[in-house]
Amino acid sequence: MSAVVTTGGAVRVVGDGTTARSRGARRWRRARGPLAVLLVVVVLTALVVLLPAPRSLEPYSLDSAEPDGLHAVASILEDQGVRIRSEDSLGAAVRAAKAGSTLVVAPGDLWDADAVAAVAAVPADLVLLEPSSELLDAATDGRVSTTYGWGGSALRDAGCDDPDATAAGRVPFSGAGLNSASPDVTLCFSASGEGASYAVDATDGRTVRVAADALFMTNGELGENGSAALALRMLGHTEDVVWYVPEPFLTYGGGVNDDPGPGILPPAFWPAMLLGLLVVLVLALWRGRRLGRVVTEDLPVVVRPTETTLGRARLYRRAGARGHAAAGLRARSATRLAARLGLPRSAGAAPVVDAVSRASGRPGTEIEDLLYGPPPADDAALLALARRLDLLESEVHPL
Repeated sequence: MSAVVTTGGAVRVVGDGTTARSRGARRWRRARGPLAVLLVVVVLTALVVLLPAPRSLEPYSLDSAEPDGLHAVASILEDQGVRIRSEDSLGAAVRAAKAGSTLVVAPGDLWDADAVAAVAAVPADLVLLEPSSELLDAATDGRVSTTYGWGGSALRDAGCDDPDATAAGRVPFSGAGLNSASPDVTLCFSASGEGASYAVDATDGRTVRVAADALFMTNGELGENGSAALALRMLGHTEDVVWYVPEPFLTYGGGVNDDPGPGILPPAFWPAMLLGLLVVLVLALWRGRRLGRVVTEDLPVVVRPTETTLGRARLYRRAGARGHAAAGLRARSATRLAARLGLPRSAGAAPVVDAVSRASGRPGTEIEDLLYGPPPADDAALLALARRLDLLESEVHPL
């Protein structure tokens, strides 16, 4: 802005010589940066609020639309009036599994003794999908057991009088391995020499349904033959279903306070933190120093293949999962021995025991105890079992 004044007959200009237009342009240049940051914050906030939460990609997740997810069966059940509650923590799932509801335990590593006991003690009906031997034994009080099978995927007839299995007719299962001598247990979809793929244990007013293979109810397999009928019927017996996917290497204290409460932070705290970090990033890009191109440098990295094995072994030992570790050792030994003796992958326990007994010269009862016996009682027994299995494999030579 400027002004013209006259002093003693002389004319001169005073002021800074700017105009309203030039001052507005200067103010706009100064405000462009903060306004851009504000616009980014507003857009990001709108995206967080308006965009739906991303779907899970975890196998057997109710939100996953991937071929190995269960979004399809969950949507159909909800359309039929079934209320499905998905829980991320075992404590919340156990508390929600009340009488008159169904607790579904998806496939996962659930072998911690306290966690297994907590699931087995719920008053709700149970649906166990590919359960560990520890969970299956506890949930059925030993009435249902597993064996090791190597069969591929095949259509299997129901072959039992269970209404759900009969309505399904034929269902594709890969693998089997459920056995029982109890009259209270119904075994369905059996394969010769491999046991059954589906079992129903109705005892003491509670029903436990077990599927040795859960692939038939995934998005990619639900439309095959009787898969949808079996999945919807076994999951839809009650109006309330609690769905739990076990966490890897879970340990559980067994108390009602094992899960953290809502805490002192409000629900919007973490979204606000994310927005704050994004604002800082934008400011850093705007005001930060411009650096040159990133130079990559190849660095040699050597990872020993035994590190993964040793790490998993330490986790097993910390959790006291001797039965789980022994089952893995026995399964691997049985698989190697069967292949070494020319047995098919679908061979059951009896042919493997007979062939190994003849090849090693040991009694069949000893072979059966080694490959399919009870879990070891302590660490010393587990170590002794590993040595005995190694010795047995050294005595059996390829045909």
